[in-house]
Amino acid sequence: MPNESQLLDTGLRGVKIAKTRISHVDGEAGKLVYRGFLINDLAESATYEEVAHLLLHEKLPNSDELTAFSRKLAGFRAIGPDIRQSMEKISAQAHPMDVLQAMIPLLATGDSDRDAMTRETTLSSGTRLVAVMATIVAAWHRIRSGRTPIDPDPALGHGANFLYMLTGRRPDTETARFFDVCLVLHAEHSFNASTFTARQVASTRAHMYAAVSAAIGSLSGELHGGANSRVMQVLLDIGSVDAIEAHIKKILDTGGKIMGLGHAVYKTGDPRANVLSDMSRRLGDLSGNPLWYDLTVALEQKGRAAFKKNRGLDIYPNIDFYSASVYYYMGIPIDLFTPVFAISRVAGWVAHVIEEQFGGAGSKPALYRPSAEYVGEYCGPEECAFIPVSDRK
Repeated sequence: MPNESQLLDTGLRGVKIAKTRISHVDGEAGKLVYRGFLINDLAESATYEEVAHLLLHEKLPNSDELTAFSRKLAGFRAIGPDIRQSMEKISAQAHPMDVLQAMIPLLATGDSDRDAMTRETTLSSGTRLVAVMATIVAAWHRIRSGRTPIDPDPALGHGANFLYMLTGRRPDTETARFFDVCLVLHAEHSFNASTFTARQVASTRAHMYAAVSAAIGSLSGELHGGANSRVMQVLLDIGSVDAIEAHIKKILDTGGKIMGLGHAVYKTGDPRANVLSDMSRRLGDLSGNPLWYDLTVALEQKGRAAFKKNRGLDIYPNIDFYSASVYYYMGIPIDLFTPVFAISRVAGWVAHVIEEQFGGAGSKPALYRPSAEYVGEYCGPEECAFIPVSDRK
C-alpha cells in the first residue's frame, strides 16, 4: 500500500479505496464489466431496464422480474405539480444541470421514507430517481421553450419515453434502440468522480437524494460529464473536414488537448466508443447528413496521428467522442448532453449508494475522511500569534 506522501497531488489515480461488486474497469485490456457482464454484450442484447435491474438488484431479471421492475419505473416516472410549478418559476436561461440538481431535494420532500435508511426504502428511493430524472430533464426543456410538458407514456420503454417527452414524437424503433444503448453504455463506470462523490456523501449516512444531488453537481463539470457537449461544440466550430488540420495545429501549439480523445484509465481504447461510432455512422446515413460522423472520424484519425508524432502519445476516443454526434443526430440540444448522461448514470449512483451504506463488498471505515498536508504559512516555530484588528498594520 502506498504511504501517505506518495498519494499527494495524484487525484487518487490508481489508489484503491474500497471494494465493489458493481463494476470493473480494466484499463489495460480495454474492458468494462457490469456485475460480471461485458459492456459489449449488454449493449448488444440488453435494455436499459434490464441493466438498471442488474445494477440495483445484483442480477439480470427474468421475464416476470423485468415486467415488475418496468411497471415500478412507470409508476415512478411522472412528476408532481410541485416539481412542475417549481420549474416554471426558474429563468429559461438556467442551465439544465442546475435545474436537475435543484429538483432532486424537492423530490426528497415528497418521499416520507427517505430517512428510514433501510435497504428496502433506500432502494425504493433510488428506483424512483432512475425513473423520474428523464421526465424532469424533458419537462424542463419544454418549459424553457414555452411548451407544455408531455406526460410519460406507460407503453414506452425508458429511453423511448425520454425522446417522446422531449420532442412530442414517438421515436422510430431504430432510434429508440440506439438511445437505449447509449443509456446502457453510460449507466456505470466504477469510481469515477461523480460516483465517488455519491459514495462519499452516502458514507455520512445522508439519504439517497442528497447523494445523487451531489453526484449531479460533480457530473456537471466539463472534465467529467460536460465533455461530450464540448466535443460537439468543437465539431460545430471546425465545420468541415478541411479545417481539421488547422484546429489540431492550434491545439498542439498551445499545449492543449482534443476533447474526447484520451482517458484517465483506458490505455488501449474505451470499449464503449466503437459501439457509439457505429451508431453515429448509421444515424448520419439515416439523416442524409453524414457530416458530423465524417468530421468525428477525421478528427480522430488526424488527431491521433498528430499526437503520436508530436508528443509520442497513443490516444484513443473515449465515450464522449462519438456520443456527441449521436445525440446531435437525435435532435437532443447540446446543453442536454450532460443531463442525458445523468439520466443514465443515476442507476450506477444508486447501486453505489446502496453498496456504500449496506455493504456486501467488504469492510471499510464508515466515513470517508482523507487527510491533507498543510503547506500554509507559519509566523514562527509554531502558530501565528493573534493580533486584535486595532493593532494590525
